[in-house]
Amino acid sequence: MKLTLATLTAMSLAGSALAQTTVQSCDRSVTFDAPPQAAISNDVNLTEMMLVLGLAERMVGYTGISGWKTLDANMTAGIEQLPELSAKYPSKEVLIGADADFFFAGWNYGMKVGGEVTPETLEPFGIKVYELTESCIHIGEKDAASMADMYGDLRNLGAIFDVSARAEALITGYEAELASFLAAQPALAAAPRVFVYDSGEDVPFTAGRYAMPNALIEAAGGRNVMDDLEKSWATVSWEAVVERDPEVIVIVNYGEVTADQKRAFMMSNPAFADMDAVRNDRFVVLEYVEATPGPRNIEAIKTLATAFRGN
Repeated sequence: MKLTLATLTAMSLAGSALAQTTVQSCDRSVTFDAPPQAAISNDVNLTEMMLVLGLAERMVGYTGISGWKTLDANMTAGIEQLPELSAKYPSKEVLIGADADFFFAGWNYGMKVGGEVTPETLEPFGIKVYELTESCIHIGEKDAASMADMYGDLRNLGAIFDVSARAEALITGYEAELASFLAAQPALAAAPRVFVYDSGEDVPFTAGRYAMPNALIEAAGGRNVMDDLEKSWATVSWEAVVERDPEVIVIVNYGEVTADQKRAFMMSNPAFADMDAVRNDRFVVLEYVEATPGPRNIEAIKTLATAFRGN
């Protein structure tokens, strides 16, 4: 069969089309002609998503960890060959200077609405951005946070980097692990009222319906007392917390103020003395990497489910 120029052109275009991958990132459709080879992730939880997918060799660095948090031994071993390019949020120059072709970040996870680092500002430099699903609430509407958000991010990263089989295997494994664990737990008479204490003494910073802890608490059998807060992470008044009388307080552990110090603050404050969780000393600690979207959400749900049942 004689191949004409037109036939060869058509075959070439068809091959290019097959090589392309398009994923939904917040309100954008992002198309990749080929898997990224010089990726950067921001924050500890997003970086861990890259690591569980085996993508360290496709990365040129990470950002936004040591300025607020520390890496545990598992993560340190996973990225020991990679440089931290910025202790906190990276500048546009940092990403460009690293010759990055991909940035995995989110709104308030490395990017700020109206800031210098956004998908639009990086596009002219050949840097494509995939946005953490939980963070999409900052630029538009979305459903309440759910485990589907985290699974969806793994699935999209799998498609972007052409490791979909690995992503699907992880997701299937996580779902089976959780289902098996939860099925073995005793039933709860009622969903315990739960408050997430991230930080703050004058006013508390907490998780609303669009933050990952809302999904973790529900999956574990509880109810976030701030599930009507139309925010992801936000401040509320202590009066509102006292009024809703949580039975369990989940402390997010990171930064200079330790989980023990946060618990001591609540236990010693007379204003909280009649709060059910304080009266019965029912506190649960989640590390930051467990409370934000990522692979450690599975262990976080197990921790919460166990605590809700008094174990």
